Amino acid sequence: MGKLFLLLIGLVLLELTVMIEVGSVMGALPTVGLLVLAAVIGSSLVRSEGIKTLLTAQQKMQQGEMPGREVMGGMMLALAGLLLIIPGFVTDFFGILLLLPWLRNRLADKLVGSGQFRMQMGGFQAQRPPFEARPGEDEEPPGGANRGGTTIEGEFERKE
Repeated sequence: MGKLFLLLIGLVLLELTVMIEVGSVMGALPTVGLLVLAAVIGSSLVRSEGIKTLLTAQQKMQQGEMPGREVMGGMMLALAGLLLIIPGFVTDFFGILLLLPWLRNRLADKLVGSGQFRMQMGGFQAQRPPFEARPGEDEEPPGGANRGGTTIEGEFERKE
């Protein structure tokens, strides 16, 4: 947790330093305008790239192939969108890099091939029946509700 906190503090300090430098060269209003423009253009690019990735993933699934690259690419597009929304030139730079299809596909291939992520087609498989008590779990849940209680069936009618 401490490393992540230090990384975020360092990123904030770097972003502020770059914004101050750009603001001193261009002025405050053009700097803010540039940041807003980058967020608007970046979000539209993320949307269009996301649609392309979704269509490619659907095609692969229809062919019976695993869309591993597309799933990882979609996660990277979500990260790119987040980086582009965060105000700052450094995060915008990395967000734009993640929007480049060739770089995104190369990173996705590397991540999927590394074995860090595993995908499985065909849905989910339960390890045990869904309502079976877990090992070590009390039979009676907190609040006194009994699992083996009586079920009463009935009909209702809404009167307005």
